Amino acid sequence: MIALIVARSKNNVIGKNGKIPWNIPGEREQFKKLTTGNVVVMGRRTYEEIGFPLPDRVNLVVSKTRKFQGEHLFTVSSLSEAIQKAGDRDIYIAGGYQLYLEGLPLADRLYITEVDVEIEGGDTFFPEFSQEAYEKEVGETLGEETGIRYTRVIWYRKDFLTESGICCTLKNVDNLNQ
Repeated sequence: MIALIVARSKNNVIGKNGKIPWNIPGEREQFKKLTTGNVVVMGRRTYEEIGFPLPDRVNLVVSKTRKFQGEHLFTVSSLSEAIQKAGDRDIYIAGGYQLYLEGLPLADRLYITEVDVEIEGGDTFFPEFSQEAYEKEVGETLGEETGIRYTRVIWYRKDFLTESGICCTLKNVDNLNQ
């Protein structure tokens, strides 16, 4: 499985001044839960913002200008090289914009956290995608306690659902989220 995982504002912002423009512990927990034990692919700037390899995951950094090495940390020169290196493990593309853009045609799922804020002056955006190509599952809305509401949404590519034999009515998708 190849998935994109992102949090975006109501006006589609995913970054401002080289940083994620919010701090939402629950959103980070979901990211950790989904990606642990799998492969996370990210661009150089995304990796540099994080600053360290994510534990209990294979970290693949796409960069042609810098080399990163460490325990479970590798540099690759392209998304296709990252996919090859991942082998048959689940892949989560975690940004930035260019990797999201390249990954959209390949992704079976999109894990999008819709953050209920407008970000002025954002400089990195999530690419537009054809919503008609996906089945949308709207999950829980959280964040009342932190003051930043967010809703978890999963988009399942329709042709992936059909090819894998999964019923396209997504009433019970608990087993897909694991």
